[in-house]
Amino acid sequence: MHPASCTDKIRPFLVMDVLEAAHALEAEGHDIVHLEIGEPDFDTPDCVKEAANKAISDGQTHYTHSLGVMALREAICEDYHTRYGVSLCPEQIVVTSGTSPAMLLAFGALLEPGEEVLLPDPGYACYPNFVHFVHGEPKRVRLREADGFQLHPDLVREAITPGTRAMMVNSPSNPAGTVLPGEWIQELAGLQPALVADEIYHGLVYGEAASSVLEHTEDAFVLNGFSKLYAMTGWRLGYLIAPQRFMRAIQKLAQNLFICAGSVAQHAAIAALRHAGPDVERMRQTYDTRRQVLLQRLQKMGFTLAVEPKGAFYVFVNASHLGSDSYTLAFDILHKAHVGVTPGIDFGPGGEGYLRFSYANSLENIEKGMDRLEAYIQKL
Repeated sequence: MHPASCTDKIRPFLVMDVLEAAHALEAEGHDIVHLEIGEPDFDTPDCVKEAANKAISDGQTHYTHSLGVMALREAICEDYHTRYGVSLCPEQIVVTSGTSPAMLLAFGALLEPGEEVLLPDPGYACYPNFVHFVHGEPKRVRLREADGFQLHPDLVREAITPGTRAMMVNSPSNPAGTVLPGEWIQELAGLQPALVADEIYHGLVYGEAASSVLEHTEDAFVLNGFSKLYAMTGWRLGYLIAPQRFMRAIQKLAQNLFICAGSVAQHAAIAALRHAGPDVERMRQTYDTRRQVLLQRLQKMGFTLAVEPKGAFYVFVNASHLGSDSYTLAFDILHKAHVGVTPGIDFGPGGEGYLRFSYANSLENIEKGMDRLEAYIQKL
């Protein structure tokens, strides 16, 4: 007996290697500045916690509709109409236990074995693993730093083959923190492959708002959730918006794989959408202050960026002048400077030579981390 062959294609999540090594150092008594993990350091807004407590008191602790509580799906429709001016119906939405299951449902409903998905390189480390798991073929598209590591339509046209079924976009981007221009989305929407958009960092933008793919086409799959914008990572709640002709297939998958998302978290999410706006804006402004400080410090140390990151909470910089192996470099920084950073190779071959810094940490810790990194570089 041995594990299924598809698991051989699943790569480890390298940022977790860094995080676990950092925790081991902390257990030995070392003080570590965490700039590796992409998790909000804020607590969940009070209105969300209060709604969860009320849901428990009211007995909202049972299975829900397999697509999710109707009031939540209606609130998601309202949110997309308010933010983007698009009209959705609740029957286009399935609520999931985090955005990762939403991705599994999307690829599970889209792909026949062997069909290609064009993925950004560098891009979120888990994308190819989901494609592999449903027996699709991930095809990395090498992105250009001058484009802010976003998927340019010309690159897609060059990469499309008869076996290409879908393409993945992520804006604001992980790892680059950049925003996909609306005119590029318009061009991508006009191409043949199905458009799958990861919009989990929408709302965390510093400047012009990010454009949803649904502003440009109704025929797209959108992944979103509550982890990042509402500081609800542990609540494990996301959703998938899909064309209605796919919804019965998606619902059957959801019923069998998950039954439904957690009932209490769903009721809490309604409060997040309707009442947490002031909390979100406070967090967004704080992130922006941190972003500016981190950019200033990194650039002062000689790191370069072709495009300023204006979304999410990441800065992705070329660190090849410090070492060509980003994994080794990240661990050297961790052990010698006691600063956790994510190696660029975690995001694909196109990320090699780069490091990702997360500013989902306090301004005090960011400054401390930059002081330590500067001292590390001076000793090289």
